[in-house]
Amino acid sequence: MKPSPFFRHLTTRLLVGLVAIMAAGSAQCEQPMNVLFIVSDDLTATALSCYGNQRCQTPNIDSLAELGTRFTRAYCQATYCGPSRASFMTGYYPHATGVLGYTNPRPQIGDRPTWPQHFRNNGYYAARVSKIFHMGVPGGVESFADPQKTNDWNGADDEHSWTERFNTPGLEWKAPGDGETLERNPEGKKPVMGGNTFVVVEAEGDDEVHADGKSAAKAVELLQKHRDKPFWLGVGFVRPHVPFVAPERFFEPFKPFDKLALPEKVAGDWDDIPSPGINYKTSKNMQMDLRRQRKALGGYYAAVRFMDAQVGKVLKALDDNGLRDKTIVIFTSDHGYHLGEHDFWAKVSLHDESAAVPLIISVPGKPAAVCDSLVELIDLYPTLSRLCGLPVPGHLQGKDISALLNDPGQQVRQAAFSVAPMRKAFLLREPDWAYIQYNEDGSGGAELFDMTTDPKQYVNLASSKEHQATVDRFRDQLSQRLLEVRDNDL
Repeated sequence: MKPSPFFRHLTTRLLVGLVAIMAAGSAQCEQPMNVLFIVSDDLTATALSCYGNQRCQTPNIDSLAELGTRFTRAYCQATYCGPSRASFMTGYYPHATGVLGYTNPRPQIGDRPTWPQHFRNNGYYAARVSKIFHMGVPGGVESFADPQKTNDWNGADDEHSWTERFNTPGLEWKAPGDGETLERNPEGKKPVMGGNTFVVVEAEGDDEVHADGKSAAKAVELLQKHRDKPFWLGVGFVRPHVPFVAPERFFEPFKPFDKLALPEKVAGDWDDIPSPGINYKTSKNMQMDLRRQRKALGGYYAAVRFMDAQVGKVLKALDDNGLRDKTIVIFTSDHGYHLGEHDFWAKVSLHDESAAVPLIISVPGKPAAVCDSLVELIDLYPTLSRLCGLPVPGHLQGKDISALLNDPGQQVRQAAFSVAPMRKAFLLREPDWAYIQYNEDGSGGAELFDMTTDPKQYVNLASSKEHQATVDRFRDQLSQRLLEVRDNDL
């Protein structure tokens, strides 16, 4: 006998209800994707072996690149720490918030959530270890060594962003070992000193004498402690920011320093560069002879190798705690760094060595790839929100670049935009061209480089009649870009 229509209808309803209950239960059991954000300080991509450096081997960062998408044309939004970090953490460009220095962006953004705060508002544990927003190096790190200051000195950090935050002390330039001040010390009489000074210290002792060693240990501890709940964990490593201090074993691969190859030096290299384009640190004004330049390069590479070893400890903790398959990992830097190119050193310049950054995004289930699309650090906030299934706040000025993780051949923007506020300088970087303008009206001069024929940026074409139309196009494009940046909800 066939079941009655009522019985068939009741059975169907029960089955549908059972499937819905099972689906709901599965959804409740499925933990949202975690975020591990690792940011180095003052790191140029050219110092990493996964970006082609043959001398400075970075196996742990390389291992992440082998699993994720390595971006070859990623750009910061400002070429020094404060405004760069404020930008990628808030999702606004520096000239939108007006945070052009080293201040907390909270007064400008009001109650709008920062990137980790957005995740915290959606049920995530959000924590930082060491430098995520700006804090002084080495000054802030030294302050942490004073027990009375460790929890009080947070630089330009934003307390609303975090469930918890942790500072890590370090001896920095005071670390026992073989140290030398390289900058403005031609007679070798200055002692090892602090501040934003080129100092190399081959330190005694193990990794955890230093802030980055302590940061790795704290990150490992937090991954273990919070592995069963969704987290947004920011781990800020302060190396290779000066002083170039690391345990002495990290220096061995680069000795003797006098065998290290410096970038090519071209006679008259500065002749076609506007005066604001001469970087604030040069071999000349730092009074660094070739010996000191080579030692600075070796010290920087040693600091990079040390930082890479700490990254390895954090990645190992992901695996040890069964988190790799449910954690999105991002590795980047706040900006790049000159290592003697054009006889420039350090940051601020808008040439590629300073404005471009390493960027690796590893998403479980996504294929490894290399992506040549132009992207910006400001894109991280909307992209990670999308990848983790969170709403993307409408006020964010970056782009969702998550599609590039499936198809790295796509293009998401015509040009990357970066600024050097202390020089009143602006960069528009297209795949084939780099345009740098000084002052919004261009009154400070300009630089134009054909990146297909002159990737090292030696020949400034901005004054060439042959390229006047290209200069005019970029000038108009920059004016429009600044209008768009300033057209926001702040």
